[in-house]
Amino acid sequence: MLFELSSELYAWIRGGLLFAALYSFIFFILNKRKQYLYYSLFLLCFFLYYLKNISNGRFDLIYEYINYPLLLLGLASYIAFGRDVLETKKKIPEWDRMIVLAMRFTFIIAFVFIGIQFFFGHNYQERAFIFLMPIIAVFSVLTYFVLTKIEGKHVTYFIIGSVSYLTLAIAAYLLKMAFDNEHFMGMQPKLLMYFGALIEMLMTALLIGNKLKTYEKNKIKIEKELIIKTKEMNDLKMTVLQTQMDPHFLYNSLNSINNFVLQHDKEKASDYITKFSRLIREVLKNSTSLTIPLEDDLGILGLYIKLEQMRMIGGFDYVVTIDEGINLRDIQVPPLFMQPYIENAIWHGFNTKKDYKRISLSIYDEEDNIRCEIIDNGVGIKESQAKRAKYKSDRKPFGLKASEDRIKLLHENQKVYVIIEDISDHNNTGTKVTIKFPKKIL
Repeated sequence: MLFELSSELYAWIRGGLLFAALYSFIFFILNKRKQYLYYSLFLLCFFLYYLKNISNGRFDLIYEYINYPLLLLGLASYIAFGRDVLETKKKIPEWDRMIVLAMRFTFIIAFVFIGIQFFFGHNYQERAFIFLMPIIAVFSVLTYFVLTKIEGKHVTYFIIGSVSYLTLAIAAYLLKMAFDNEHFMGMQPKLLMYFGALIEMLMTALLIGNKLKTYEKNKIKIEKELIIKTKEMNDLKMTVLQTQMDPHFLYNSLNSINNFVLQHDKEKASDYITKFSRLIREVLKNSTSLTIPLEDDLGILGLYIKLEQMRMIGGFDYVVTIDEGINLRDIQVPPLFMQPYIENAIWHGFNTKKDYKRISLSIYDEEDNIRCEIIDNGVGIKESQAKRAKYKSDRKPFGLKASEDRIKLLHENQKVYVIIEDISDHNNTGTKVTIKFPKKIL
């Protein structure tokens, strides 16, 4: 029946308390959030308190000692839960100090009540509890008023749940004290506490659901911010790497101009200066761009190679092959990302080579990827390294690592590879560089 505390309805409520207590404790174990531990302790205290209703007097002696302490320990746990879940330390720091004092006082007084029972008896516990009730009520009302300063639906759920339980619990206790036979209009006053507990559990379920939703939104927001910050950091890295233009090229270009002047080859010097100025102008124009169309990059690379062909005695051939169907305007690349590999071929492949010299650049369309192959007929990697060791050359391939980092940063989390291999055999010598990267930037 509705008015019998041993009926099935109230058994379900008690079972719900125990289930919710265990569920909250499991949540605490899984994510280590103390709010779930506090709420689990709150529910456990009240579950044990309500067990008295079906004990049939078997544990009356025990309950004389723990009846009020269970209520007070449950209240202390609930205060701790509210403080944590509402973040009062952060949102209302001034009142939070009062909440901490109330929590500690309630916890300590719970054990004082056991001492009162031991030394003075149950009647004195009742009197002490009656004395505490208005203090608890006044402090709760003041706290609810302060909590309204915190924005969010979770605050509303908390206030509705705790006000419902506190109001019905106080009403139940007052009715119990007013009617010695524990019945009022044919019902036991304690059923009000059961309904209060039911409302509180429903409100807390909504509160936790709202908090989880908020956590998820914040997580998504943080992830988006992290993606933006990571991109900004990568852009900064790209800019730094991009500025690492080989100073040797600048020095050599100026020396070449000086040599043309000394040789009285004014026409060649003028042509070189014109091309050099145009190259520097293009490099500076793109110095703030993280990417440019591949078509523009090939044009700038062509200017650089013309200067190197003029500088090098005997020159060298440069051949470009591009698959039909590739739209070079649609493919974005870091400015001059292939230049260090061309420069490496010229400096280390052709520096000691006396006969015919050639560099070929081939660009292939491979479905979603672009493959660039730079092949030279220089002395090869092994021979170049051996000569550098013999003459103790301190000139290192500048920019190869930086260029590889730039193309990989541009296509982060995608497949990009740069392979440098010696293709020398018994008849021929040379080096091949293969750069493969996606067509689209994610």
